[in-house]
Amino acid sequence: CRKVNKVERMATSPSIIPVSPIASEEEREQALRDYKVTIEYKHLKSHAPGGVFLIPSMENLRQFYGVIFVRRGPYSNGIFKFQLKLPPKYNDENAHPTLTFSGYVYSPYVDEATGVLDIKSAYAKWDPSRHYLVTVLTYLKKIFYSKTFVDAKANIVAKELATKDPQSFRKKIDACVRESQKNMYSNDPDSTAKFTEEQVSHSVLRDLLKHHVKHESKVTKQAVLAQIEKAQRV
Repeated sequence: CRKVNKVERMATSPSIIPVSPIASEEEREQALRDYKVTIEYKHLKSHAPGGVFLIPSMENLRQFYGVIFVRRGPYSNGIFKFQLKLPPKYNDENAHPTLTFSGYVYSPYVDEATGVLDIKSAYAKWDPSRHYLVTVLTYLKKIFYSKTFVDAKANIVAKELATKDPQSFRKKIDACVRESQKNMYSNDPDSTAKFTEEQVSHSVLRDLLKHHVKHESKVTKQAVLAQIEKAQRV
């Protein structure tokens, strides 16, 4: 009987760590969830509500940084930054996203202590066949334009103040808008949605673009890069 060496035994014997069919199925399901996230984000390019911008994290597919510019209503001129996080099982039923404001937002729909937007009250059951990233952003925009707060549960004190003392409620909103403007250039170190104060080169670039690229049809990558190069010389 010939001696079987170690290499032959490894080649002909079952794997020492068998691949679990369940684990493999889980990996496929997770890959499908991840793919759906990318499709949803692509969909935002043409369907995101006006004034709302969302940029994915460089490190995590399920984390986004965003900002909403409020154009009218009591929160007019507010600049509110936020983070949007998706749970690992997002795109399963009841896998709600979490939206947290980076700064202070006084609203009956926002938890005053944590800055978390109360999504679950609006969508008690998260249905991936009906609810998407655009759903969250649309709801986000809605809370800044709401005139009544019947369904609000996150900040009951603010809700009662809006009913009993509208003037005091408005003063708190005005203060939170001013704070958002003041903190516009305060950026989370990991954020992909950062604001920087205008430099001389920025204003030069803007003037150069206005002068040399007068028609939208002529705005090309090469044209913009050429003007950036000119602005850098200033």
